[in-house]
Amino acid sequence: MRFLTHSALETERVGSRLAAQLRAGDVIAYYGGLGAGKTAFTRGLAAGLGVTDAVTSPTYTIVNEYMSGRIPLFHFDMYRLCSSEELFDIGWEDYLARGGVCAVEWSENVEDALTGAIRVSIETLGTDPDARVITITGGETLEDFSL
Repeated sequence: MRFLTHSALETERVGSRLAAQLRAGDVIAYYGGLGAGKTAFTRGLAAGLGVTDAVTSPTYTIVNEYMSGRIPLFHFDMYRLCSSEELFDIGWEDYLARGGVCAVEWSENVEDALTGAIRVSIETLGTDPDARVITITGGETLEDFSL
């Protein structure tokens, strides 16, 4: 699935639509540069899961936990990690076992630990600073959806 958005709100809307199809144990692997909109997408994902807490980037905490939705949401930022070994050191398997959705920013740093993840690629367009191309692949049970 591929979407073109023109604002953070539209990016959030795509995340919210994806959330409607997620199940406990799903892993979302984000790909995109700094400022691409990964946290905006996660805000939408959280809203779609019914999370009532404010969603912020987990850059300094590595993971933010949101328990108020229909499924727990664990939002990871792997920017500071250098390998999947470090991911396992912080308890990755424990998060997977807790039955939530794991949304992982900077997935390329731990890609070998994310087998079977739903891949969300967010690219900026040079001609419009607010425009994003969002490509969602993977996920055996995902159905095509539109905004």
